[in-house]
Amino acid sequence: MEVVLPIATIALLFLLWEAACRIFSIPAYIIPSPSAIWTETSALPGVVGWHTLVTGKTVLLGFLVSLLVSLPLAVVLTSSPIVAAAIYPLLVLTQAIPKVALAPILVVVLGTSELPRVVVTFLVAFFPLVLSISAGLVSVPPELIELGRACRASRWTELWRIRLPFAVPFIFSGVKAAIALAVVGAVVAEFVNADAGLGYLIQTSTAFFKVQLAWGALLILSIMGIVLFQIVVAIERIFFPWSPGIDRPAL
Repeated sequence: MEVVLPIATIALLFLLWEAACRIFSIPAYIIPSPSAIWTETSALPGVVGWHTLVTGKTVLLGFLVSLLVSLPLAVVLTSSPIVAAAIYPLLVLTQAIPKVALAPILVVVLGTSELPRVVVTFLVAFFPLVLSISAGLVSVPPELIELGRACRASRWTELWRIRLPFAVPFIFSGVKAAIALAVVGAVVAEFVNADAGLGYLIQTSTAFFKVQLAWGALLILSIMGIVLFQIVVAIERIFFPWSPGIDRPAL
């Protein structure tokens, strides 16, 4: 039921979309029907597949970098109020800058390779991770910390055995948000600097009035975000079944 209901809901939405396009004779250049989108997109499986792989690679690289940077950064932030006061404004600054405005500058600085796209994806994804991990590390009940110190636990043991296990649901909340935002960041970067990828495909398709193909790329991006999100959910359930952040069916 947990899987069937969402799929049935999405299928119903597509049916309503198809029916609305046919009943109201909506022009395909405004909103194409799902059948028209499927026909146009499936006619170019190699091209669409290649662009999907390029975008997926950028998404995963940016996300993995954000994960590798966010965890130690959150540990540093929560270790000292002075360090947090010094670094937090810089983190907020990275989010205050519009990524669409920053991307062309990164192209000038870093060149026209994939690196600027990965950096933009990283900048979009890492902030919610830092906030979530930091919130989890400082939300440990004080009595657990006192118990660990009473047992003469070192700072490393306290982090590894107490703070990180307690922060698991917070961490995965941030990871779920970050993986979805990574898809957004990758597309934003591709709009500015790319010769491949789903963002590039959307741009070129709309430029040549291939609206159905652009909608197809958009739907693939949505599916990519959903699949990556569900992979994170599955990892949490498999490796951290004790986490209170996992919904369990009512008995």
